[in-house]
Amino acid sequence: MNTLYIRLPSKAAAGTEPQWSSLPCAYALVTEGKGAQSGAIEGQGELPLTDLSGTIAGAQRVVLLLAAADVALLHVKVPPLSHARLKSALPNLVEDQLIGDPSGCVIAAGGTHDGLRTVAVVQRTWLEHLAKTLIALGARRIAALPAQMCLAYQPGQPVQSGQTGQPEQPGQPRIAAAINGQESGIDITLRLSEHDGIGLTVAPVPGRDEASEPTPAHEAIRALRAVVPEAPIALYVPQAEIPAYQQAIADTSAPISVSADNWTRWIAGARNAAPDLMTGLGSAALPRQDWRAWRWPLILAAATLLINIAALNFDWWRKKTEANALRAAMTQVYKAAYPKETVIIDPIAQMRQKIAAAKRDAGLPSPDDFVALTAVFGEACALAMPGRAATAIAALEYRERSLIVQLKPDIEAPTRQLTTLLAERGLTLDLMPAQNAAVVWQIRSTK
Repeated sequence: MNTLYIRLPSKAAAGTEPQWSSLPCAYALVTEGKGAQSGAIEGQGELPLTDLSGTIAGAQRVVLLLAAADVALLHVKVPPLSHARLKSALPNLVEDQLIGDPSGCVIAAGGTHDGLRTVAVVQRTWLEHLAKTLIALGARRIAALPAQMCLAYQPGQPVQSGQTGQPEQPGQPRIAAAINGQESGIDITLRLSEHDGIGLTVAPVPGRDEASEPTPAHEAIRALRAVVPEAPIALYVPQAEIPAYQQAIADTSAPISVSADNWTRWIAGARNAAPDLMTGLGSAALPRQDWRAWRWPLILAAATLLINIAALNFDWWRKKTEANALRAAMTQVYKAAYPKETVIIDPIAQMRQKIAAAKRDAGLPSPDDFVALTAVFGEACALAMPGRAATAIAALEYRERSLIVQLKPDIEAPTRQLTTLLAERGLTLDLMPAQNAAVVWQIRSTK
């Protein structure tokens, strides 16, 4: 699994460009997992989003580091609520701290500290635009984190002064800052404390004279000192811009240390940063189902289904043809035996009736006649109950071509043994509901 991290320019810097997606964005493709390669950076650099479409589509997850200037971090006192109720209550809880309408913002809750809940707020239209752009480029899963919460904050660490080279007093909090420069402006990210951070965009001076006007590095340092006048700052800038910022710090005597920015620091901070603002968009941040990868499996499944349906229909048609041919043959045999019969519904049943009637007319007993049933039953009963067969029977009844036998109440009925003997002689024995505590049998012919 791999994750693509992208640092975006602020909305203020991007808004000055007709095609903001053409602005270069710092990115890093990182291997995720539990193996030895976990956390390894596969590739990094700066490219416009449009040129990253292949990398975005190939990554399992895309993490956007939103410019700190676009995300406001608020701290509100929140009563104990469930996740669903907290999500519904957040707009009302932060309404007093927002300039605009809460409905136009995406609000996501973070961690709790000192009885206060950290809440991140970003403009909804901007976040939706980012989500749609990435989905159009092939992103599968998207997360959006405040960039200020991805900067490392180390309280109590000494900070090297940019002018004297002397460390500050131990225990003094260290503010982290990062520079993301664009032609349309400089995005500054500040991590003020463990739970707070801000951002600002320094717009370039129109028609600036490079010989007389301050350089972008000087403008960024002035903006930093205006926000945090006294606190020491650990400033992270691109490697190529370190000399310019060191010169600007030396000119202002500011307690700022300069280091080269790198993705290792941002990735480590992003893994612990919260909240994910994309969760506030709901289904709008989810990519549409891409069925292209399932095209051939679906075609194969449909073809298999069609082949099976065709095979079943062919087998049914073949068996139906065989059944019709067999029925026609039986009907023909019946007509040959009984040419005067005009109505033929069930040739087998009608043939059996004709044969039974012929036997009766000839004086031959039928297997289900009373005499035949009684004779066979008497023979089997004499074997099952030797010496007491005649005294064990209370009543005999012939009904619906079956023999009903009722035993006396005090007689032990050998039902299982008698069933076996009758089966050998072509008869079946079924137990009927008892009458006056007496066993009742029903004897039928199987022929």
